[in-house]
Amino acid sequence: MFDVLIVGGGLAGLSLACALRDTRLKIALLESSPPQPSAGWDARVYAISPANAEFLQAIGVWKHLDGERISPIAAMKIVGDSGAKLDFSAYETGVAELGWVLESSLMACELWENVKRQANLTLLCPAAPNAIKMGEKSVELSLAEGQSLSTKLLVGADGGDSWVRGAAGLQAIATPYGEMGLVANFECEHPHRGIARQWFRDDGVLAWLPLPGNRISVVWSTPDVHAGELLALPAEALALRVASAGGDALGSLKLLTPASAFPLRLLRVPQTIGSRVALLGDAAHGIHPLSGHGINLGYQDAKALAALLAATPEWQDVGSERLLQRYQRARREETLLVQYTTHTIRRLFRETLPGMRPLRNLGLGLTNTLPVVKNALVRYALGG
Repeated sequence: MFDVLIVGGGLAGLSLACALRDTRLKIALLESSPPQPSAGWDARVYAISPANAEFLQAIGVWKHLDGERISPIAAMKIVGDSGAKLDFSAYETGVAELGWVLESSLMACELWENVKRQANLTLLCPAAPNAIKMGEKSVELSLAEGQSLSTKLLVGADGGDSWVRGAAGLQAIATPYGEMGLVANFECEHPHRGIARQWFRDDGVLAWLPLPGNRISVVWSTPDVHAGELLALPAEALALRVASAGGDALGSLKLLTPASAFPLRLLRVPQTIGSRVALLGDAAHGIHPLSGHGINLGYQDAKALAALLAATPEWQDVGSERLLQRYQRARREETLLVQYTTHTIRRLFRETLPGMRPLRNLGLGLTNTLPVVKNALVRYALGG
């Protein structure tokens, strides 16, 4: 009998396992395949907030990451579709860095190495879930390989198309954006100086994130048809298109990693808990990448659930409804706020009604002239 069985060895699930390392709890983690290091530069990157860098530090992961593959964010420049500008900087905000850009595979591989060495964890890989049977005091999980496991708490950290969520009967409301998130890495002619850049354009939202050296990672959230056109371009033509879309801010670009794309959607999960079941990470929510909050929400899910589980007395049931309700309450407000804000901003800049373009750019420019408001926005982002 396990205390906690985590289905899914992505960033959120692995971080939860690591956060429970020094507890009395008996843990199992189920994953179909281990993460693989990137041969070059991983095109899937995340902007990690200071709060989540602290979390990764606390669970013993951050200090083992290769510092030469981490790029600090010193400032951010946002440009509206009529040229309005909003600038943030770590110096003006009074912090050392606004965040750090890390490759997904870099974090995943280090988290994986940590759980492999974890004394209170049983790692089941390769393995896949097949069926669950709910009991009064435990959940029985049958594996495709024929094995059967019992646990007091089943955690679904198995992504946006979560098997656990479906098997537990938890509803998910998906709203497709009709857009793709195109990702690729480029070498740039001029130094980026640690500045992250974002443009709201007629063809979507374009973001340039700093990587170590004269390199950037690009995320272009754009309608499906346009994404297809970009993916079909030869390397040099794509580099020219991306450079031009960003106003040639860093001079000429050279493609380093082949472009790929993934569909974008808003995913709302009204109930992220069930009977002896908890969801976290992409299984519990999905947002537009323009906010950069994706895995930051997932790490905060893991931190909140781990704190509750670690504080549970030995005589108390870690799968109790009371504990799970506390977890859901702890995470609901931030998740809904980020989802609503991101969804609203995306709609605002995609709206074509007369008068909307000057209005939204006026708001962007006005915010840039109000230091108190601007710093409040930055400090909220730093904490999530």
